[in-house]
Amino acid sequence: MENYVYSRQLPVRYDVDVCVVGGGPAGVAAGVTAARAGAKVMILESQGFFGGGGTAALVPAFMNFSNGVDFMAGGIGYEVFRRVCIPELALSIRPEVLKRAYDEMVTEAGIDFLFHATVADVITRDGGIDAVVVAAKSGVYAVKAKVFVDGTGDGDICAWGGAPFELGDANGHVMPSTLCSMWADIDWEHAVHSHPKKFELICDAWEKGVFTQEDYHLPGMWRTGEHMGGGNIGHCYNVNATDERSLTDAMVLGRRILPEYERFYHEYMGSGYENAVVVSSASYLGVRESRRIMGDYVLGVGDFRADSYFDDEIGRYSYPIDIHADPGRAGYEKFLKEHTSMHLNRGESYSIPYRCLCPQKLSNVLVAGRCVSTDQKMQSSIRVMPGCYITGMAAGMAAAMAAEGEQDIRRVDIASLQDKLAAAGAWLPNHQ
Repeated sequence: MENYVYSRQLPVRYDVDVCVVGGGPAGVAAGVTAARAGAKVMILESQGFFGGGGTAALVPAFMNFSNGVDFMAGGIGYEVFRRVCIPELALSIRPEVLKRAYDEMVTEAGIDFLFHATVADVITRDGGIDAVVVAAKSGVYAVKAKVFVDGTGDGDICAWGGAPFELGDANGHVMPSTLCSMWADIDWEHAVHSHPKKFELICDAWEKGVFTQEDYHLPGMWRTGEHMGGGNIGHCYNVNATDERSLTDAMVLGRRILPEYERFYHEYMGSGYENAVVVSSASYLGVRESRRIMGDYVLGVGDFRADSYFDDEIGRYSYPIDIHADPGRAGYEKFLKEHTSMHLNRGESYSIPYRCLCPQKLSNVLVAGRCVSTDQKMQSSIRVMPGCYITGMAAGMAAAMAAEGEQDIRRVDIASLQDKLAAAGAWLPNHQ
């Protein structure tokens, strides 16, 4: 393979206290929290809007904000919930409403931000990141900051900066992704979200050639309007979200199989879906798992229990272990066993330590969102949007504190961090 040696001087366009890379739920939570704490913040987002999974990837539902008793994603998560969720649609996501809500929250916080700004590399110095390299329509330039927050979902800047990471299980196998979609012409008065015999119907459809891949796991459709629905429908297997070739192939596959599900809903799912039609597929793949950045503590499945507690607790959460099924019946049966047995009871939650936001080998970078330091099973719980608000808010507050002090994330005073988070609305029931 031929290589080029490429060198150029980069202008430093921005120099801020805290630079957040990625404007998904974790990145927005981090940026807004840091700005409200007094930091000069820049958010860099590669899409034309904030939101990540809930907007670009059209993921149709937030998943659990509450454990049935307590609103766990307090602070930023509660603000999002209050702005965009309405009782008749429960936790469903209306993408345009969510985009505007994020625009408003970021703007109201006085944050400078850029869309269509892709971070392509990092410049390291003395065990930290000195600047990120941005590729945009106006050219290539650098953004400097005292502290960075990696909200990319894939742990890009942490990995490029030298932090260790894991990808998938021991064999590199990751959960499948989904190309989510928007649907129209659904009669919600007669349609059901989860058909009681859905598995049997999928088996019959597979045997009759409706589907071209053997996938028995169908999360389904969420109501997003009077006749609209958001589809978490179909899986793309063996996708490496850190490789553009793999992502490209998955996008093509995801679009190809959607008509198969359109036919399935027409012929098998009963009244309400007879005229359902796919309006649009997402502009980005719904990735459930890629890199997991290794931090000062790796939150493991053994910590998935109601009595877990860490002295540096920055939040608590309770979504079940949710590793989506591999193809075939054996994969689906394994998923069902885990999903129905590995969950917490009403009112219970597990502890999230600050140390799992602190990437090894980096002194001025925090990580938030689905790629925080966990094992694979625990990642399948904390990865959903309310979990991202929790870790994002903590990373943003800690980043502002580090930028104001010694610019070292490990010198942040934990008691003070917990005080500030609690004052900002975070749910910290063990905090005195």
